[in-house]
Amino acid sequence: MSRPIGVMDSGVGGLTVASEIMRQLPDESIIYFGDLDRCPYGSRPMEEVRRFTIEVADHLVDRGIKMLVVACNTATAAALDTLKERYDIPVIGVIEPGARSAIQGSTNQNVIVLATEGTVQSGAYPEAIRHINRNFSVQSTACPKFVPLVEELRYKDRVVVRVVLHQTLKHLADSKADTVILGCTHYPLLAGEIRDYFDGRKKVIDSGYETAREVSAILTLFASHAPPESEPHHLMIVNGETSRFEYILKDWMPFMKYTLEQVEL
Repeated sequence: MSRPIGVMDSGVGGLTVASEIMRQLPDESIIYFGDLDRCPYGSRPMEEVRRFTIEVADHLVDRGIKMLVVACNTATAAALDTLKERYDIPVIGVIEPGARSAIQGSTNQNVIVLATEGTVQSGAYPEAIRHINRNFSVQSTACPKFVPLVEELRYKDRVVVRVVLHQTLKHLADSKADTVILGCTHYPLLAGEIRDYFDGRKKVIDSGYETAREVSAILTLFASHAPPESEPHHLMIVNGETSRFEYILKDWMPFMKYTLEQVEL
């Protein structure tokens, strides 16, 4: 039986990445870890985020995963290099795939990044984008109210969402940027409303698609794809209370078969 791919996030947001991996690679098994008890990571000191990320990653590696996907932008900014040195399996984050996708999608080399406070303060997206193309202009905006909208199950209340979006994004309404990066894996659950806020004038980038493509490329490189027509088994691990997690999981991925396990870290 093929070893699973590990996917980790501070909460439910990384499910946006996990679902795209499952769509592109339907034979692969996933072990997902949601650190709900300590979510959100975005407002925490980066050293604390690094410690939490290593703790969760160690747990997944001990489960025998063949690759680790850090499906959290804040955790990627805080700990990706450390994790790559720590393990002998491939480790990827979501920032570089998102940056590449924005560069490919933008026509005027002007990009907005919507992210958590931690990711914005890290400067990870501007660095990743300008490392590839130094001519890009990148404007980053912290959106601390976005993750609670998702984690507290208010992301379907269009009135509340629109109020929060206006409060957070009004200074960007006239921006000439043609591309918006959703720099947190929770944000795709708000993608439609964000697109509407900008009247469809800006391309909205969800790094999940590009991250899944990178997962596939690495599995090909190391000849470690699951055998064709494998019967995948998905394990969802939650540090904390599980009801909110299951609600979003069933709402967003209703046909997925999985086992749920609650742990304490």
